[in-house]
Amino acid sequence: MLMATSYGLSLVLIINIILTFTIIFLERKNPQSTYAWLLLLWMIPAAGFVFYLFFSQNLARRKIFKLNTEEKALTNSLIQRQKKDMAEDKIYFEEKSRERYKDLVYFHQNLSNALYTNNNKLKLFTDGKVKFDALMEDMKKAKHHIHFQYFIFKSGILATEIMEILKNKAKDGVEVRLLFDDMGGFFLNKKDMDDLLAAGVKVARFFPSKIKLINLKANYRNHRKIVVIDGNIGYIGGFNVGDEYLGLDKKKGYWRDSHLLIEGAAVYELQLRFIMDWRASSSDEIMITYEYMPEIPRAGRVGVQIVSSGPDDANEQIKQGYLKMINTAKSYIYIQTPYFVPDQSILEAVKIAAKSGVDVRIMIPDKPDHIFVYWATFSYVGELLKYGAKIYIYNNGFLHAKTVVVDDQISSVGTCNFDIRSFSLNFEVNAFIYDHDFSYHMKEVFIEDMKKSVRLNESRYEKRSIIIKIKESISRLFSPIL
Repeated sequence: MLMATSYGLSLVLIINIILTFTIIFLERKNPQSTYAWLLLLWMIPAAGFVFYLFFSQNLARRKIFKLNTEEKALTNSLIQRQKKDMAEDKIYFEEKSRERYKDLVYFHQNLSNALYTNNNKLKLFTDGKVKFDALMEDMKKAKHHIHFQYFIFKSGILATEIMEILKNKAKDGVEVRLLFDDMGGFFLNKKDMDDLLAAGVKVARFFPSKIKLINLKANYRNHRKIVVIDGNIGYIGGFNVGDEYLGLDKKKGYWRDSHLLIEGAAVYELQLRFIMDWRASSSDEIMITYEYMPEIPRAGRVGVQIVSSGPDDANEQIKQGYLKMINTAKSYIYIQTPYFVPDQSILEAVKIAAKSGVDVRIMIPDKPDHIFVYWATFSYVGELLKYGAKIYIYNNGFLHAKTVVVDDQISSVGTCNFDIRSFSLNFEVNAFIYDHDFSYHMKEVFIEDMKKSVRLNESRYEKRSIIIKIKESISRLFSPIL
């Protein structure tokens, strides 16, 4: 019996060693991720490798989102023409900050093929009811199409109101497409789905499970939230479709988020993003035609680039945009995020900025949404306190906003959190905004939220209990795979 046990342990050890070298080989481009997976493997042998097989597929070599030859040629020609016009100063930039952000625009053009548009009008929403009321009113006015994409689409009071509009518009002959993440649509009940399909709404799930309750792509979620109405109105931001986003969840309380209404040519880029996501999820092939990309009159003078990122591309475009913004800052950087679990490049950039005299302020929620991420967040912000960063704990409900504003000049609103998951594992989309007035408004919103927050200082942080220190340490170890 003892000998059999010994042989069994030896076999497990040999298998673990083989699996260890396998993970080292497969993850050699990402040391942080490698260490975390190895730690998991040796803490729970065999089961750890099963987790690895389920949650660590390399999507970077796959062409998930596709444009046809003509669409690629058109996109490339627009980018090249825009670069030429920028070099010859033929593109409008807000004069007072032109030189401050021209290089960021150029950066996103090169890294992401993101067109810069400067004829946009923006409206910022920070309250769920106000945002969804505005969205539903715009949906009711739709004449040709409604393209509706959310990470979470959950049956409930809010979803029922939205589905009634979608069904009515579909019955009226409006093209209605509803796209949501397969994991995020887990709580959409079958009757609601059947009613949508019966009314003529086209519905698709991103990375759907082939086997019930088992999804081999569970670790790679489409976190984007995009609505495009008739090709000339767009919404992008942090709110999902669920009753908690209206503040109806007693545990979460008030839901503080940030979302944009965009009018202007930046809607073209939101439309293109939706169409590529739809093609990857549905057999209903949408062709890019005038009906989906109509001529849009000048709505304002705000400069915008729509930037997407995901595990299908190793460039981590939104993270790199954040990094560029941080390195650009001269006066201040204000960040709002529900999860602050940065990789080493972001962490070092924030430290350098704070030590260089930049006013760095980071706002996080006081309520855990994902418990391990919550404690990892406190570990990282606690470290930044020593470098002079100011940390604010929002305690008027749950903070879910993903925003950055720098020096009253540049800002970003979208779906990407300040965490490794959003940077490298989720499919995300952000609006990078180049405008003094809008960025100043973003700063004012942040300052108003500070009144509903408690500042975390070093002395208070150092007084945390041993139990909390252990939670932080363990959570931080696994932060690359959270």
